[in-house]
Amino acid sequence: MAEFTTEQIRNLAVLGHTGAGKSSLLEALLFSADAITLKGRVDKGTNHADFTAQEKSHRHSLEPSFLNLDYQSHHINFIDTPGLPDFFGRALLPLPGVESVLLVVNAGVGIESVTKRAFEAARRQGKAVIIAINHMDGNEKNVSEVMMDIQHQFGHRCLPVNLPHTNADGVVDSVVDCYLHCDETTSTLFSSPTQARDELVDTVLEEDEALMELYLEQGESLSPEQLHAPLETALRMGHLVPVCFTSAEQDIGIGSLLEMLIKLMPSPLEANPPQFIKGFGDDAKPVNVTQKASDHVLAHVFRVAIDPFFGRMGVFRLYQGTISVGMKLFIGSGRKPFKVSHLMKLQGDKQINVNQALPGDICAIAKLEELTVGAVLHDSHDEDEFHLPELKFPQPIFGLAVSAKRRGDEQKISEVLHKLVAEDPSLQISRNEAEGQTVLQGQGDLHLQIALEKAQNLFNVDMETDIPAIAYRETIMGEAKFRYRHKKQSGGSGQFGEVELKVEPLARGQGFEFVSKVVGGSVPSQYIPAVEKGVREAMLVGELGGYPLQDIKVTVLDGKHHSVDSKEIAFVMAGKRAFMEAVKLAQPVMLEPIVDMNIQVAQTHVGEITGDISSARGIVCGTQANSKGLVEVNVEAPLANVSNYSTRLKSMTGGDGQFSMQFSRYDVLPQKELKAVVS
Repeated sequence: MAEFTTEQIRNLAVLGHTGAGKSSLLEALLFSADAITLKGRVDKGTNHADFTAQEKSHRHSLEPSFLNLDYQSHHINFIDTPGLPDFFGRALLPLPGVESVLLVVNAGVGIESVTKRAFEAARRQGKAVIIAINHMDGNEKNVSEVMMDIQHQFGHRCLPVNLPHTNADGVVDSVVDCYLHCDETTSTLFSSPTQARDELVDTVLEEDEALMELYLEQGESLSPEQLHAPLETALRMGHLVPVCFTSAEQDIGIGSLLEMLIKLMPSPLEANPPQFIKGFGDDAKPVNVTQKASDHVLAHVFRVAIDPFFGRMGVFRLYQGTISVGMKLFIGSGRKPFKVSHLMKLQGDKQINVNQALPGDICAIAKLEELTVGAVLHDSHDEDEFHLPELKFPQPIFGLAVSAKRRGDEQKISEVLHKLVAEDPSLQISRNEAEGQTVLQGQGDLHLQIALEKAQNLFNVDMETDIPAIAYRETIMGEAKFRYRHKKQSGGSGQFGEVELKVEPLARGQGFEFVSKVVGGSVPSQYIPAVEKGVREAMLVGELGGYPLQDIKVTVLDGKHHSVDSKEIAFVMAGKRAFMEAVKLAQPVMLEPIVDMNIQVAQTHVGEITGDISSARGIVCGTQANSKGLVEVNVEAPLANVSNYSTRLKSMTGGDGQFSMQFSRYDVLPQKELKAVVS
């Protein structure tokens, strides 16, 4: 492979709703740059991004996949992502490893649910965004409307950097550049190259007052090279979102998009710097990363793939230093280094060996069982406890109770489930002690189906599944104190521990807070962690229905100890029992999961849909017509009453309706429903 400097690298995650043409667009980009000799097709399972057996079978991208190309002395790393709503958590995985997001929109459909969520996620992560309106051939009537909708929903700073041109038959056959090589003479489907360029220049100049004064006072035209620095500032700050027009199928706008990616989008040195942190909790401090090849190694693992034959592979972004084959690195705070025996670039299903990686590049290492998503690789103990802020995944809303089909396979199934979660942190494993169930939770039925299909086919385990009990939680509404003494004497050394705890509610979603206000050594400091351990154990099984407790603050007020008989186990038991008794006095309540739903149906079905939602204790938050001629009904509802909504929607609409669902919050379960749940 050719060698590149950090300035010549571009890293982009490709996001968008299913059907937008992300994988097809990547095929066209790779083909245009001579990285492949033949364009694959998604519908035939021959495209380079979707290479797993599952993806070929389902004809959808299901995993992040890695592709790269060299173009005009630049190296571009692309990460293709799933576009199905169920797999949005997987689509988020690459964001820590890139500077930019290429957001692909279907010109025939416009902005969809994943489009919105992807744009918002990119903004939260501080990524530069470029939008490609794809499939514009055959959708000429929609293109200008989609452009206006993008500006309406994502802001007026979304500006075209090229425009579609139509031939005499009114069919899009090319794009006209509006920025790098502005062609002022060619007509376009809407707007004009001059108008588009003026809007771009005005937006960019807002970042540089001196350059704006020069432009206004002298009336000088400014070249893209003069505008580069303020342009990068605008991209970095989210003040500009370039929009390109493409047709991956007809190879329209592909060369223009490639040029925009290398000349407009930021290099690793121009993007917002990564927010590395050293330490945890109150000791956490921000760290400045130099991105120099000569400094200590600092790399972040953002993707893990596990294969039963090849072991665990980690894909990382190198931020600082140089990684070479043969050198030794540490993982996280591990004390034992590992040797880099192989260093790879990924190109679809191909693994290409390389000798070294420089800051800004994305590479992979394999056969290291300690690798996890979020792990930091480094070559000095000075970088122990370095980490990036944890990526927040959507709250799981669907679950399946999982059990072994054959006796004796319980341990194997547990290991496989944890491998699935290691690859896809948007999955979660929980134990419903109240029902005695192990539950695999995810974003939807398809998410869980694909995960369990992989477990069976790749790891060769047979599982039985069942509909799990709803993931209720418990909390408290009031404050209470309780003092408990644990005392045990049986001839030899005894056990003694006494604590007084105060419990009080936290705001919904705050989880758990534990503090100690013990003074005078009534409970020695070495036993405070034991008290917390006892409290955490007690929180797993609530007072009302045996569901986990949350949103509670626990304060250790006082206690007693014995110079001989006090030990850790005594304070674990004292903390556990004091907490349980205090909760009984603090107005315990049950919480139920509430979900946000977006239901899309024909106008004729709206009345039946809203009536059904009301009968399910749901609230209709609003309705609006969309570009597909359907009505979108936005709803809040208890998960328990809509967990089977797919079946109900098919029944009401004859299979024509569609919906998406995501977790919103936990809310207090009404007394009437509480009796039914606990009985």
